[in-house]
Amino acid sequence: MNIHEYQAKQLLEESGVPIPISMIATTPAEAVSAAEEIFKKTGSNEIAVKAQVHSGGRGKAGGVKIAHSVNEVENCARQILGMTLVTSQTGPAGKFVRKVLIQNGVYESGPSELKEYYISILLNRATGRNMIVYSPQGGMDIEAVAAQTPQLIFKEDIHPLGVQPYQAKRIASNLELKDKAYTQMVKCVLAMYDAYIKNDFSLLEINPLVKTSNDDIFAVDAKVNIEDNALYRHPNLALLRDKDEENPAEVEASENNLNFVKLDGNVGCMVNGAGLAMATMDIIKLSGGDPANFLDVGGSANAKTVAAGFRIILRDANVKAILINIFGGIVRCDRVAQGVVDAYKEIGNIAVPVIVRLQGTNAKEGKDLIDKSGLKVLSAISLQEAADLVRISVV
Repeated sequence: MNIHEYQAKQLLEESGVPIPISMIATTPAEAVSAAEEIFKKTGSNEIAVKAQVHSGGRGKAGGVKIAHSVNEVENCARQILGMTLVTSQTGPAGKFVRKVLIQNGVYESGPSELKEYYISILLNRATGRNMIVYSPQGGMDIEAVAAQTPQLIFKEDIHPLGVQPYQAKRIASNLELKDKAYTQMVKCVLAMYDAYIKNDFSLLEINPLVKTSNDDIFAVDAKVNIEDNALYRHPNLALLRDKDEENPAEVEASENNLNFVKLDGNVGCMVNGAGLAMATMDIIKLSGGDPANFLDVGGSANAKTVAAGFRIILRDANVKAILINIFGGIVRCDRVAQGVVDAYKEIGNIAVPVIVRLQGTNAKEGKDLIDKSGLKVLSAISLQEAADLVRISVV
């Protein structure tokens, strides 16, 4: 589950990660009020106004602006709030901005007097351990740093017992920090790892982590992903979900306990079981089509889940055919077939061909139900039959 920058910073601050003073605003008036309070508390003459959407690359896309007065803050907030922010990560549709973060600036002393770093924590799948990835060259062009100067990207594998003080010190040393900044970085690394473990993050990324001219360390930006499978342990974190930032089809799928991932193809697929879903996408590709989605209805497919699956798939205007591929093990094929018939009647006016392939328990009975339904649903027993019908449908 993704969360907003301001939410991530609240969780980091609870673990002791140093965060610039900031407040959230949904209107220009709220932005002005927040800026006045921050100016009063800090005596600063710089405020960052930052769009809050689930995307990186906001700065390059115009979603982050620097202001030096309350009037400038208001103008920046008016420009950002309500805009559709298109970044390298949002796709052409972009993201609608509903909130801005008003944050105390740390750059007022001038870029030459401060330093930006990159630091993240994630799972190293090769070792099965968490790792800290960091670089002395942080900022908006970290991807270019990784591609062009990989020697500036450092990695630290973490023992299951947790990050050790000597590792935090090595990180601070590799970042060439000394004295006060060194001490603060060591504390910051330990605090970051505490937040990562305590909240079951699957990714924690701070870019940039800034050393100011006073040798203070601040997490100026923050990106956090929370492991979905751990949310049952964190009901407070589940409340941070912002459905407005998610694909509507994926929201509906989660509400119906369906595993759904949107793809760019032309054949929708509805399958029970992740492995069979992957095989189904392969057969779609081999038959001349392209999968439009990954959709696993699980082992308890019925009329309700099948109808939800239909609705989700049909949201995609690119879909030219739907392949339903069911193996009847836990669930009987005739039950799924009846669900398909009921869902088809409920939704009505399904303009694309629907191919249903049933195999396993009561497959013959399921095929008979489909064939006798009178609906425009094509049935198949073998994968080859299903592939042939998909090929005919998408040509």
